[in-house]
Amino acid sequence: MLKKVFALAICLIIAACASTPTATLPTINQVEYRIGAGDTLRLTVFREEALSGEFQVGESGALNLPLVGDIQAAGKTIPEFRTDLTTLLGQEFVRDPNVTVAVVSYRPVYVLGEVTNPGQYDYAENMTVFALVARAGGFTYRADQTIAMIRHEDEPEERAYELTSGGAVLPGDTVRFVARFF
Repeated sequence: MLKKVFALAICLIIAACASTPTATLPTINQVEYRIGAGDTLRLTVFREEALSGEFQVGESGALNLPLVGDIQAAGKTIPEFRTDLTTLLGQEFVRDPNVTVAVVSYRPVYVLGEVTNPGQYDYAENMTVFALVARAGGFTYRADQTIAMIRHEDEPEERAYELTSGGAVLPGDTVRFVARFF
C-alpha cells in the first residue's frame, strides 16, 4: 500500500512539473532597451557644457539636470528620451539643440538558485541567459537547464521561460534557476 501511495505521489509531482506553462524568452533582436532607475546616462548638448555630463536616473525615474530640473526618463527608449530632451531644451533653454544620449552603465541583473555563484551581476548590452549563467560560474549539477524563472523589473511575479540560446536578459531582471527532480 505504501509503495502505491509513494508511486502516486511521484506521478503527481512529475505531472505538475510537466504541465508548468513556459513562455518563450524574447531573443536579442526582439528586445528594446528601456531606461530605468539606477541607469547612468551620458548627455552631450553641443556647445552647452553646463547641460552635458553623466547623470544617474533616480528612484523616481527622473534625471535631475542643471538649469532644467527633473525630466522623466524611466520607461523610455534612448531615442524617445533624446527627442523629449531636445524638445524641452529647444522650447526653453537652447536654440536648435544638438543632443546625444548614451548609456554609461546599466542597472544590474540578479541570479538566484542553481548556479555556482548566485548574486548581483553587471548587465552587458545584448546579454543572453546563457551569458548570465556563464558569469555566475555555470549551472550546478542539480540545475534544470531547460527552464528559467524570470521576474522582469516591471512585473510583480516571476514567470517560467524555456531556455534558448538567444533568450535575452534585461537590466533589472531577477533570474532564478530551479533544481530538477530527476
